[in-house]
Amino acid sequence: MIVSIVGPTGVGKTRLAIVLAKRFDGEIVSADSVQIYKGLDIGSAKAGEAERKAVPHHLLDIANPSEEYSVARFQKDAREAIEDIKKRRKLPFLVGGTGFYQKSVLHDFRFENTYRDKTFEAEMSAHDNESLYQRLKRLDPKAAANIHPNNRKRLLHALSRAMRDNPLGEESRGDTKLYDYVMIALHMQRETLHQVIEARVEAMFEEGLLEEAEFLYRHRPSKAEEAIGYKECFAYFDGRISLEEAKKRIVIHSRQYAKRQYTYFRNQFDAYWITVDAHSFEDTIEEAANILKTKLDKQR
Repeated sequence: MIVSIVGPTGVGKTRLAIVLAKRFDGEIVSADSVQIYKGLDIGSAKAGEAERKAVPHHLLDIANPSEEYSVARFQKDAREAIEDIKKRRKLPFLVGGTGFYQKSVLHDFRFENTYRDKTFEAEMSAHDNESLYQRLKRLDPKAAANIHPNNRKRLLHALSRAMRDNPLGEESRGDTKLYDYVMIALHMQRETLHQVIEARVEAMFEEGLLEEAEFLYRHRPSKAEEAIGYKECFAYFDGRISLEEAKKRIVIHSRQYAKRQYTYFRNQFDAYWITVDAHSFEDTIEEAANILKTKLDKQR
């Protein structure tokens, strides 16, 4: 069995996963599209050294920010990590808020028709990601629901196919579970989550997000240009916005991303939803532990 822990940014996925992995003799496989990159630590809320010592983590820092790392490659790497964990009789925990990464691993998801139309990509170079995403939503809403607005390459690929009357969203993929898994999804009241996100952004800047982003800015091209927390700092370095505006945009974009995460997980998975009380996270831990214990006992 695999334990999947999902939810929006800032809700406490990593904290819960570490406690449960220690309690149930597990190891963590990160399912976060930003945490795979070296150097993108503070902005992605990557597990720190102490947390990694407490519980083994897989698929952190496995790619350079300048290199391409596709979801197909993640699927392969994650499944290999899971099989390795299972062979050692440990319990795999797939943890992260990138919904498409989660689904690509847990379900029978096949990657086909991956031809890139570079001529089309060049023609669309003057259009920003948001306008392309809105266009895709009109032409192929199913594909748009599975693509992050800032994943420009996937966005252009889907849009190119939609405009050729071969919509990506019409392909029947990923409906069948590949693994026996239990998914624990964390939920937090909207206003509380907004406050948590705002506090988290402030904490990231105190921890050195600006300095981290400045280093990446000097070494473009970088996947950081697409990631929340970094792209806003890059706009500040370019002189297009003030530092305060950058902070505000990070908060706004994080809230918008959290909303999309909720929508994706509710629509794509059958999960056990737990409402998190930010002032009593121990209750969340115990509720999740009871769910997991019940599932494991049934397997024995």
